[in-house]
Amino acid sequence: MTLDLSLLPDGGLQWLAPTGEHASIVLSSRIRLARNLAGFAFPPRAREGERLRVLQAVRQAVPQLEGLCDGVVVRVDECTAAERLLLHERHLVSRELAGLDAAQGAPTAGAVVVTGDVGLMVNEEDHLRLQVFRSGFDLEGALRHAEGLDRGLGGIVPYAAHPEFGFLTSCPTNTGTGLRASVLIHLPALVMTQEIGKVLQGLQHMGLTHRGLYGEGSEVLGNLFQISNQTTLGRSEGELVDQLARVVRRVIEREEEARRVLRREAGYIIEDKLWRAYGTLRHARSLSGEEAMQLLSGVRLAASLQLVTGLSVYTLNKLLIFSQTAHLMHGAGRPLTEGEASVARARYVRLVLAAEARITD
Repeated sequence: MTLDLSLLPDGGLQWLAPTGEHASIVLSSRIRLARNLAGFAFPPRAREGERLRVLQAVRQAVPQLEGLCDGVVVRVDECTAAERLLLHERHLVSRELAGLDAAQGAPTAGAVVVTGDVGLMVNEEDHLRLQVFRSGFDLEGALRHAEGLDRGLGGIVPYAAHPEFGFLTSCPTNTGTGLRASVLIHLPALVMTQEIGKVLQGLQHMGLTHRGLYGEGSEVLGNLFQISNQTTLGRSEGELVDQLARVVRRVIEREEEARRVLRREAGYIIEDKLWRAYGTLRHARSLSGEEAMQLLSGVRLAASLQLVTGLSVYTLNKLLIFSQTAHLMHGAGRPLTEGEASVARARYVRLVLAAEARITD
């Protein structure tokens, strides 16, 4: 199949719009619920026929469910490798569903339903992975939306559950609520002030974990951290989200304080560093993915400190996604070598910044 991105509502990237609380620091909040259908073997043990029947059950349920009825169903296992990587870059599918680490590609009957700020992965590690995204810091809003969709979907396709253990999942750490709550947060000032180690250590003591931009197994780039709960058993969805929200609010406060300290105690040094990042992005002819992420982090901080005006957070958020390799290949309409991607990335970033930014020196 050929992936037509114009069919995806908002391109599946509604969460990039900085409309939520603390949007200059928190890019997005996400609630993910893992569910399996009763009467079917779980994906790691399921045969092709069972996987196909699960997908068919989901296809029949989606039109009946408000909030998903307008969704677009993409058969991930029928996409090319580049298309699967693009879906992953947009956070619509996991590495597992995209088959990025598997020689055989995406799992059989693997699919994703996309609509607005909702995504439903099918036949990943579990039969269903329901995801709700919100711009900025809005875990509570994402949870309310996810719970409503979950109740509706569970009323159509009964879930595998146990009266004592709760929802049953392929991985024991997800059993119970099946919930993963996370925020994608930008913490450049804590990194610059060398306070980030203490913050991350504190997360572990609270039973939370941190990962990179793309979750488990991904490297932290551009000072972007994904903070989430680790376990689900024995606590309610509300309790898990409340704890994460309290901790994230404290992290936001510490990042805001670190930004004030940088401006107060190292103003000229920080301004020079951030302006150099901006100047490099405006004029570079070749940028690796890692370099672009680090420089965009600096410019995003510069915009929040009002060193650069006229450059929207929305534009910077989009650059984080659209400057990645699969998006560049999609724009070029052909595969790109690493060198060609670096040249295309630099050109794309230059054009976007030149079109929008107004500089105040």
